[in-house]
Amino acid sequence: MSNKEGRADPRPAPAGSLAHRVPDLGALELLLAVARLGSLGGAAREVGITQPAASSRIRSMERRLGVALVDRSPRGSRLTDAGALVTDWARRIVEAAEAFDAGAQALRDRRDSRLRVAASMTIAEYLLPGWLLALRAERPDTAVSLLAGNSAAVAERLLADEADLGFVEGLSVPAGLDSAVVAHDRLIVVTAPAHPWARRRRPLAAGELAATPLILREEGSGTRQVLEAALGGVARPLIELSSTTAVKAAAVSGAGPAVLSELAVGEELAMRRLVRVPVHDVSLARDLRAVWPTGHRPAGPARDLLSLTRG
Repeated sequence: MSNKEGRADPRPAPAGSLAHRVPDLGALELLLAVARLGSLGGAAREVGITQPAASSRIRSMERRLGVALVDRSPRGSRLTDAGALVTDWARRIVEAAEAFDAGAQALRDRRDSRLRVAASMTIAEYLLPGWLLALRAERPDTAVSLLAGNSAAVAERLLADEADLGFVEGLSVPAGLDSAVVAHDRLIVVTAPAHPWARRRRPLAAGELAATPLILREEGSGTRQVLEAALGGVARPLIELSSTTAVKAAAVSGAGPAVLSELAVGEELAMRRLVRVPVHDVSLARDLRAVWPTGHRPAGPARDLLSLTRG
């Protein structure tokens, strides 16, 4: 509001939230520039706006505060007594904002200096190495630690704030986590070449696979979850092992048939150390997911790694 002489209305601004009563930082920085330079045009150039925009911003600040701040004349711009007092307060606010910004940057620097990744075994062994190499090219100063385990362990680490980003292979997203699909995979049945299944002409039926003891990952692994869901019940373990590499080695040795990720056995199939056994009427496809605590979207290096998985 202005009075008849065009001066700012001296009445106080109406009550409300602090954000509605206190000018924003941009306006306060402009006022400080006017005080330092004695020119509204020079202040406008310093803060990167036009002179009309600077005049409008000063008038808006005067209306908000209910006092005149700047006397304008052909010789330049001079602070009123009230303007000089407001400028002194503005300087303290801007200095506090600069300290706030420096502190926030320090927190970002500390966050960006490390990345803790938790991943289920297949992703950790066959996909993450390539993703992490790409991340290192973008963020050479970020130290990365990788914690490999089954999908249940990944969820536990994320919920305990022991990891910044996780990757899982199961059918569903663990409770308390948000997710994004980053890749697709398929489980396949494999045996050593000497196993009778390696020479069979007809695909395995679901019932035959369910009735046969298999070399399996441990309970809680995404591979085990997908297999048992596909079979409609609990798979029969011949041996339970805690890593994809161990399951693969046992199958290559001839210990029995195994169910493994297609990602994990490409070389063994090409070299005929393992043979793929066709399966009829069993859906073993699965999504591979990045996961993080609900409501906490990945930031910094975790966000960049997530982006690289979709490249």
